[in-house]
Amino acid sequence: MRIRIVDAFTDRPFAGNPAGVLLLDAFPDDDRLQRVALEVNHSETAFAHRLPAGGEADWALRWFTPATEVAMCGHATLATAHVLHTTGVHEGPVRFATRSGVLTATPREDGAITLDFPTAPLTPVQTPAGVAEALGAEPRTVLDTGPNIGDLLVEVADEKTVRGLAPDLTTLAAHSERGVIATARAEDPARGYDYVSRCFFPNVGIDEDPVTGSAHTALAPFWSERLGRPDLTGLQASSRSGRVRTELRGGRTLLSGHAVTVIDGELLV
Repeated sequence: MRIRIVDAFTDRPFAGNPAGVLLLDAFPDDDRLQRVALEVNHSETAFAHRLPAGGEADWALRWFTPATEVAMCGHATLATAHVLHTTGVHEGPVRFATRSGVLTATPREDGAITLDFPTAPLTPVQTPAGVAEALGAEPRTVLDTGPNIGDLLVEVADEKTVRGLAPDLTTLAAHSERGVIATARAEDPARGYDYVSRCFFPNVGIDEDPVTGSAHTALAPFWSERLGRPDLTGLQASSRSGRVRTELRGGRTLLSGHAVTVIDGELLV
């Protein structure tokens, strides 16, 4: 199998969120896919194969963390579309058949790729007992993000608080299906972003995800309502960092970003 490592939601190598990408003739058994994802050991590895012409999608796509398969992943979808377009395997918009329905990735003239994902349904909830202590900050607002994402979205006081979080991940894991998205309004929008976030996903084997496309399907409606604009830019303030441009379109959220291939090789076993 040919394997590529792609840094997504960044225009330079060694930033953004790295994903493994493998283009296959068909999916092998699940155990094989999980073993490869564990060996790659990035937050997600994407596996894709071409589908017959004339259907509702062009490629089948699955995503695995080192620990489990997930229902939705933005950065590995962006990475897969980047590989398809830069290698000439697919031109123009590409439709992926996934566990979250058909997701479309469209190349832009500026070199970025725009993903069309379902908007996460946000439901306000009471702050679960112990979340503030586990996160290390007092929540202002807590929302459930629905079944596709499975996170708690937690607004905290300010950008400084988000950047300074050092959560107790073992305790945090008890409070959601996947993990917690912590967010706050940008301290200075003149820096080119409207809000910041960090994402902690201990339940799927990811202590902190560098840049999370799927989380922005919840962050986009949350901040668009508060800031009064459908088009925003989010900064995920991890150590690698990355920016996601979001456009809210009702039941769909458009996520845009660049990607860079950093490794191209072969899986020998």
